[in-house]
Amino acid sequence: MLDHVFISVSDVERSIRFYTAALAPLGITGRLDYDGKDGPPGHPDLKGFGANGRVFFWLREGVVEGRAAHVGFVANSKADVNAAYAAAMEQGAVDNGAPGARLHYDPNYYAANVLDPDGYSLEFVYKNWQHAQ
Repeated sequence: MLDHVFISVSDVERSIRFYTAALAPLGITGRLDYDGKDGPPGHPDLKGFGANGRVFFWLREGVVEGRAAHVGFVANSKADVNAAYAAAMEQGAVDNGAPGARLHYDPNYYAANVLDPDGYSLEFVYKNWQHAQ
C-alpha cells in the first residue's frame, strides 16, 4: 500500500483549485500545507490532500513532466466516478476517457480518465469487488 505521492505542478494555486474540486466527490477533502523550511535543506513546500486523517497526495511547484505520471483515485461508487469526472472537466481537465466500464480490465471496473492542467493522467475508479464486505 502506498503512503503518499508527490507531483510537480506549474501553478500551485491553479492545481489546488483543480484538485479541491475534482477530489471532493471522492471524499478527498483534507488539505495540509507543509512549509519546506521545516524539513531538510532543499525540501519543497507542499500542498497536501487526503481523507480519513491521512494526507497522501501532495503538490509541489516544479518542473512538469506531464504524462510521466498516472494516478488512480478510489471512488466509492459509479456515481462518485461520474461526479469527479464532471468536476474535473468543469475545472479545465481534458477528457482522456469518459466514465464507463473498462472491459479490457474487468466487467466490474468502472472508471473515468482525464488529464489535469499540467497533463498528468488521472483516473477515478470504482471496482465493486474492492468494496465488498
